Amino acid sequence: MTAHSESQETEPVIDIRHVSYRRDNQTLLKDINWLVRLREHSAILGLNGSGKTTLLNMINGYIWPTEGTIRVLGETYGETDLREMRKSIGWVSSSFQEKLYGTDKSQHVVISGKFATIRLFDHVETADLERADEYMRQLGCLHLWDRAYQTCSQGEKQKLLIARALMASPRLLILDEPCNGLDVFSREQLLSSIGEWAGRDDTPTVLLVTHHTEEILPLFRSTLLIRRGEVFASGATSELLTSDRLSRFFESPVEVERRSDRAWLTLHSV
Repeated sequence: MTAHSESQETEPVIDIRHVSYRRDNQTLLKDINWLVRLREHSAILGLNGSGKTTLLNMINGYIWPTEGTIRVLGETYGETDLREMRKSIGWVSSSFQEKLYGTDKSQHVVISGKFATIRLFDHVETADLERADEYMRQLGCLHLWDRAYQTCSQGEKQKLLIARALMASPRLLILDEPCNGLDVFSREQLLSSIGEWAGRDDTPTVLLVTHHTEEILPLFRSTLLIRRGEVFASGATSELLTSDRLSRFFESPVEVERRSDRAWLTLHSV
């Protein structure tokens, strides 16, 4: 192993220090400090409007911090080509589903991720088909092969989008509220597929963004709690997702019940 590859192995995947972001005289993020280590699958938990999307846009280099420094995958923002940087980051969001062509075959939607296009224009090589087969099999959606994308359910589309992101061989994969809009059965099927796939040794570092505690699977061992643009707490998921801590975080009394090593939240009646 070379010295460069060794440094990559020990370099934090995300290293955010004293980052603030202001726009139109409004502070959207304030003094954010956060560290995610290599293959330390992590979660970001926060209610709508807490600053999660702003933070994701900053990690992807779409907006610039007003103060502070950001290092992602060993590169300091402001000193690197962000266009090249983004090739190493996969960002899966349900909002992206609407941009794809519904008549395209599912495997072509997956393969298009290799070229970062919303449609497959390039010649499909055998190796690409084999990789699409592998990722769709890992995520439990191989049965969608040759199916028109528009005929797939919301949960199936999310699996295809994850497989699509993997075609670019990202080193960091962001799952941005992947269960949004899914019914309880589709949600559990998707989470089961994510859990089985992300448990493999060859997966990239995975970042889950959600506002539902029960979606944070045991594999997400660390969590960032963000509220009104500030870090409320960060650390081991098992220590943060407790009744006492989350009651203070949500500023409302809640009860946490652990089932299948996941935190299921119940609001106390007023």
